[in-house]
Amino acid sequence: MTPVLSIPMRHFLEVARSGSVNQAAARLYVAASAVSRQIVKLEESLGTALFERRPRGMVLTPAGERLAAHLRHTVLDSEQVIEQVRDLGGQRAGRIRVAVTEGFAGNLMPHAMREFQALHDHSRFELHVGAPSEVSALLARAEADIGLKYVVAPETGLQVAHSVVAPVYAAMSPAHPLARQRVVQVSDVVRYPLVVGSRGVTTTRQLFDLACSEQGLQYQANFVSNFSAALLPLMRTPDILLAGLHTLAHLINAGTLVARPFAEVQLQQRRLQVLQLEGRTLPVLAQSFVEHLLGVLTLTGRRRLGRARQGAISPLP
Repeated sequence: MTPVLSIPMRHFLEVARSGSVNQAAARLYVAASAVSRQIVKLEESLGTALFERRPRGMVLTPAGERLAAHLRHTVLDSEQVIEQVRDLGGQRAGRIRVAVTEGFAGNLMPHAMREFQALHDHSRFELHVGAPSEVSALLARAEADIGLKYVVAPETGLQVAHSVVAPVYAAMSPAHPLARQRVVQVSDVVRYPLVVGSRGVTTTRQLFDLACSEQGLQYQANFVSNFSAALLPLMRTPDILLAGLHTLAHLINAGTLVARPFAEVQLQQRRLQVLQLEGRTLPVLAQSFVEHLLGVLTLTGRRRLGRARQGAISPLP
């Protein structure tokens, strides 16, 4: 159940979500001209423009951003009250919407969600996997409750529930020549066949390319993909995969791969963050899942240190 909004407000919020009058009209099952009229009517009543009309879509003005944020919080607060009432009446909805980048989707999130549901059998999960920008956008549009991703710079409008340094690692076979080193350098790594994420999509690739550019180094990757689950089976002894710890943890624990941190500071300046929409109070169950997720992340970090003592990965400088 969604709180009742006036027709102009509903049409405005849908255009703000989609960035398109036509897409908003399709979702509202009305004509695009009707949506346009309602937006103009709302702007005239408020005495200010809410959108910039551009060839590729509708972009919120500062006034539009403020109104959209208010309406999203209104909808979220109403939904939270409705869910609490359902709980009191025995209809325990328990929906938790999580958005993560792909490296967390293969092992960490399924484990965390299943473990949490075993403790809270009324919980229901919706997991969206996408690029870092998609995770942020879903949170900003209030279409996700919790976000998990790697970041290289702070983002406005999002509240950080947890933040920890999350370096880029060079992962390789235990038989690889560089596996004997506790720390590797970019200039050494580029001499071997590389398995990397897509350019412009992953923070791992972004930071590695930055380090190469600053040192005047070039490389040619053997395999490139925006989907790490497809890259992992491609690994052979000469190959080096650039990835984060949580993408590799299950293979490190199994002894299939070892991981080495980079000496370059650029590759250590990334953070793993658990995020939510700024100013939003999460439903009780979603907040409980955040606390559970933090426990899983902490446990993974402790295992990393344990594996470091065994030589599977190296501790950070």
